[in-house]
Amino acid sequence: MTSISAPETRVGSRTRFWRNILTAYGFLLPTLSFKLLFTFWPIAFGIFLAFTQSNIIETKVIGTQNFRELFGTQEFSARGPSPYFFEGMLNSLKYLLCVPVIQFLSIGLAMLVNRQIPAIGLFRTAYYVPVVTSLAVVGFMWKGMYDQHGPLNYVLTVFGLMDAKNPSSLLNNSSYALYAVMLMTVWKGLGYYMVLYLAGLQSIDRTLEEASVMDGANRWQVFWNITLPGLRPTLLVCGLLSTISAIKVFEEIYVLTGGSSGTYTVMYFVYAKAFQDFRFGFAAAAGLVVAFVSLIFGLINFRLTRGNQA
Repeated sequence: MTSISAPETRVGSRTRFWRNILTAYGFLLPTLSFKLLFTFWPIAFGIFLAFTQSNIIETKVIGTQNFRELFGTQEFSARGPSPYFFEGMLNSLKYLLCVPVIQFLSIGLAMLVNRQIPAIGLFRTAYYVPVVTSLAVVGFMWKGMYDQHGPLNYVLTVFGLMDAKNPSSLLNNSSYALYAVMLMTVWKGLGYYMVLYLAGLQSIDRTLEEASVMDGANRWQVFWNITLPGLRPTLLVCGLLSTISAIKVFEEIYVLTGGSSGTYTVMYFVYAKAFQDFRFGFAAAAGLVVAFVSLIFGLINFRLTRGNQA
């Protein structure tokens, strides 16, 4: 009868440990390769590009010159500060008004469709249709609604809110164009967040709500003390996604207004500098600032939503 010594046992355990590690990473390697190629490398290259003067022809490292020009502290720049950057950032921050509106409406819509009634699946699908509809199609439809002879102007003239003899499109009005685009964003994104909140609602233990009702709680008390705390993780996720999407809004602006009429956002500024002026380094610097601002607002949102939970 042979016995296995303690050193041999440790060697065998160590061998199995490393074999398991290598096997696990072997299965992860394809995914990690794509992540490295399409996520981490673009991020690293974008950070490097922000410190260069780059165009189609050449790339030259210039340190923090792009950032100094961006914030108007570049003494030796012939171009001076970038007023359009600050205008775009202000409009992007205004776009954050969409966040509480879309979250509030999505929660209400999720509670509305969280019922076991006939054909409820049809209603859920109908509310989700705008999410999967192409933004080009949605933009074409809303441009028609906002047209000076469109249905929205007709309603406004009926109620005396617009001059019937001289109608104008809201998209051409610098005072209202940005809010008109926000309305389309809310309409299109409502179904997406509705689905997330619906999943959160269905994960809440219904016995807690039933027990609260039996103890005499009304609907508002049940929502505030049971439903809303149960939705806290979903609120965190949806709030983060909605905040970041609002700051980096671009497609809606491009489709509806092309950055005109007071709708020039910071991501439109990045697009213009990169693909119209071909100043890739300057655009990368602006994009890096936008990423930093998004991170700050994300942390604020995380703190507010997380509350006092550990």
